[in-house]
Amino acid sequence: MSIGSIGFVGGGRVARIMLEGWQHAGALPARVVVGDPNPETLNLLKSRYPSIEVCLDDNCAPAGQELVFLGLHPPAFADSLPVIAKSLRPGAVVVSLAPKITIARLTGLLGGFDRIARVIPNAPSVVGSGFNPVAFGPGLDAAGRAAILEILAPLGDAPVVEEATLEPYAVTAAMGPTYLWFQLYELRDLARSFGLSDEAAATVVDRMARGALDTMKSGLAPADVMDLVPVRPLAESEPAVIDAYRTRLTAVMDRIRPA
Repeated sequence: MSIGSIGFVGGGRVARIMLEGWQHAGALPARVVVGDPNPETLNLLKSRYPSIEVCLDDNCAPAGQELVFLGLHPPAFADSLPVIAKSLRPGAVVVSLAPKITIARLTGLLGGFDRIARVIPNAPSVVGSGFNPVAFGPGLDAAGRAAILEILAPLGDAPVVEEATLEPYAVTAAMGPTYLWFQLYELRDLARSFGLSDEAAATVVDRMARGALDTMKSGLAPADVMDLVPVRPLAESEPAVIDAYRTRLTAVMDRIRPA
């Protein structure tokens, strides 16, 4: 299946991440149609990606494309999907970018349309370093599955997973950068305040983070990894951070689990 056109039902942050990733890779699809009720959102996208088509308050136009991404918040699905169902081409592929709403539920909301997949998008896709797990619905044929993997390839990794694991991936992969970025930016700023140049501060944080991850993959036990550095200035704060992870992320997981 060759994808000639792509539609985004919803032009918010997720659409922008994917468009930026494709542009970064020199792989922006030839025809992209984006619908959104917010003119500022569409103007921003159009200024950044002049070749795309934008549709104010019109989700039916993007829904009429060959590959349709649903970039809506989960609460909006119940009202929006029955409206666009009539605009879907029989051979189209629909890809939901949201947690919580299952493929079976999507099929019901779309009046029985079952050429569906779900993807949990990851922000580092903007630079081709994404981790975007994808689950395929039973009604999607091999050609449709291959087309999705092909369009996701410039954004980074797109492992095929079981649908039941998508919500855990949402909490870890999709939201995960937010748990780290503020700390890494703070560390970079501190390195500058201690006397490193901007370039040196950026380099040391980059190499430290990559090295820390490589060490975790070394086969050493977690306790042995943590014991490699004798001085741990934040040791007294670690229990509070761990508690925040366990309580707040568990609460998020409970909220996004399919009903």
